[in-house]
Amino acid sequence: MMNTIKWTPKAVRQAQKIKNAVERKTVFDGVCSLADFPNVSGVKHLTNSAIGYRLRVGNWRVLFDFDGAVRIVVIEEVKKRNERTY
Repeated sequence: MMNTIKWTPKAVRQAQKIKNAVERKTVFDGVCSLADFPNVSGVKHLTNSAIGYRLRVGNWRVLFDFDGAVRIVVIEEVKKRNERTY
């Protein structure tokens, strides 16, 4: 059974700001793979964070929550990896 992927408006704006088209497509492809969550590589459960999980896609991090009862993945943020990402 596949998960439903929902984007917050903030995450959509952040993803649209990725200037490099190849990187932007890679991030969107990574998010599409979350439809098969939890059987996805590059995902880590975050501790001490308001957001539950992160997906590593190259130099980008997709922060998301997962509601297993209704099988919805909510994309909260898309950030470039740096010292302030988490």
